[in-house]
Amino acid sequence: MTEILKAFTFLLGFQLLGTAAVMGIGVPIPGPVAGLLFLIGWLGMNAPRPKLLKETAQGLIAHLSLLFVPAAVGIVQHLDRLVLEGKILLTAVVVSTILALIVGALTFVVMVRLTGALPEGEELRS
Repeated sequence: MTEILKAFTFLLGFQLLGTAAVMGIGVPIPGPVAGLLFLIGWLGMNAPRPKLLKETAQGLIAHLSLLFVPAAVGIVQHLDRLVLEGKILLTAVVVSTILALIVGALTFVVMVRLTGALPEGEELRS
């Protein structure tokens, strides 16, 4: 049980680091998102980590629906801003989603042509 608490504290430490960095710099992104970026950087460097980090993270993901409650509260708190900027936000989400799908499909086609690799039984149509 102690190892799980170490892993949980490790994760919360990165959330705290992200929140402190965002508040200190004044960047308009959520602190936990910045903390996640710091965590990804830390893990990418193969730096020391708690033994049960993977198991602890999987346990949190298993109960992810509970973590959406604070996000919903945040939306309700900023409802007036959402009403004012809702059309712009919706347009940005729709356009960026369409662009991401197009770029993903084009990347797939380019990679298939470069490597000549297709899933079994598939043919590339021109």
